[in-house]
Amino acid sequence: MTAKPEIKTLGALKASGYTSKHIKNELRDNLKTKIRNKESVFEGIFGYENTVIPQLEHAILSKHNINLLGLRGQAKTRLARMMTSLLDEWIPYVDGSEINDDPFNPISRFAKELIEKEGDSTPIEWLHRDERFFEKLATPDVTVADLIGDVDPIKAANLKLSYADDRVIHFGMIPRANRCIFVINELPDLQARIQVSLFNILQEGDVQIRGFKVRMPLDIQFVFTANPEDYTNRGSIVTPLKDRIGSQILTHYPENIHIAKEITKYESSLDSRQKNGVYVPALAHDLLEQIGFEARESEYVDAKSGVSARMSITAFENLLSTAERRALLAGEEKTSVRLSDFVGVIPAITGKVELVYEGEQEGAESVAQLLIDNAVKTLFTTYFPKIEKLEKKNVDGPFSQITDWFLQDDGFLEITDESPDEIYAKNLNRITPLDEIIEKYQPDTQPEDLLFLKEFILWGLAVNKKLNKERFRTGVFFS
Repeated sequence: MTAKPEIKTLGALKASGYTSKHIKNELRDNLKTKIRNKESVFEGIFGYENTVIPQLEHAILSKHNINLLGLRGQAKTRLARMMTSLLDEWIPYVDGSEINDDPFNPISRFAKELIEKEGDSTPIEWLHRDERFFEKLATPDVTVADLIGDVDPIKAANLKLSYADDRVIHFGMIPRANRCIFVINELPDLQARIQVSLFNILQEGDVQIRGFKVRMPLDIQFVFTANPEDYTNRGSIVTPLKDRIGSQILTHYPENIHIAKEITKYESSLDSRQKNGVYVPALAHDLLEQIGFEARESEYVDAKSGVSARMSITAFENLLSTAERRALLAGEEKTSVRLSDFVGVIPAITGKVELVYEGEQEGAESVAQLLIDNAVKTLFTTYFPKIEKLEKKNVDGPFSQITDWFLQDDGFLEITDESPDEIYAKNLNRITPLDEIIEKYQPDTQPEDLLFLKEFILWGLAVNKKLNKERFRTGVFFS
């Protein structure tokens, strides 16, 4: 952040050669500069490079108010917040003004009278771009007074003024956000009569309070967010308001695992446990993201509600915590994530997916476990040969040696949730055919990923009905 300008009076501001701009021109001019310089505007937003971001830039260049339409967890609010980086770092305003009056174009009576009285001595303050972001979550209890303002009877009585006088107005959030970005989240949740109150602000620039029309050309960049589900469940955006919003941009979920991994990696980069104590195999990252893709396709999950990208982030944090707790109990400084640790991500899944009736009947935990199994099943064929449902009699399949091992008298495997790494490795390494399978199909596997891959093979065989896998209170049992 550069230092706040030293200019303190209107006269000094004029002498400096400063010229004021409307906020939409600010955004447009700074975006043009960044595009010319090949600078990234929306850092940390992945998967939107060829879809959402170009459309958002078109809208800013067109000086439009914007509606971001998409399911939950699609970075709508984050995109709006990041637009502040396109504002000038500091702008001057008349000191004492409630609505950030531009010293060269004052719109409130307070600022106009002060400038008329003080002239070039009018005191000036500076507003940083980080303070030029206002956000309101639309809820059914929001009133016109909250957003636009109301007549203050006490002020009217004290000043002996008529209610028609603009000096008795108590300004709401929108006038106070003059020369700022104003975001209304979940717009359809706003009652229709409240949405109607925004018409004049968006189009004509005046506000109406208690029937009194106050000419106040507010300078605001509006960004709305909405969930398509809301159009049927709770409310809708009234048609004349939609007509006044310049651009509606559709957001979406990551299109593939690679992009989903980038998002989770970026969001969880503050978690030092990955570097210091818990190793996460590459396959574990893929599996974690695949759970989200399985959920979006699942017959048990409400597709209209969507599955937030936050699910993968919180699931990853839980996965690290499960491994971390196990290491603490075993007195170990470092550990590696196991596939059986994925039982720890179930609370992150159950809280993030909306189930349909059939899913409710199955139960949230059962659905979460099914999603993990389906993710294993989907990824299994990218690492190993596909397991056919019907195999020819007396013909060995690629995994026959493993299934034969489990037919021995001591052919079973128990992995407890809290077993130390040494015991976990010893138990898995007993199944020697696993080494041969990995050597044949995944010879380039890193040594630190071997145990996870071995357990993955067993889970893959279990979800394909070649082995029996049972979850008990303190672990998992293969037979």
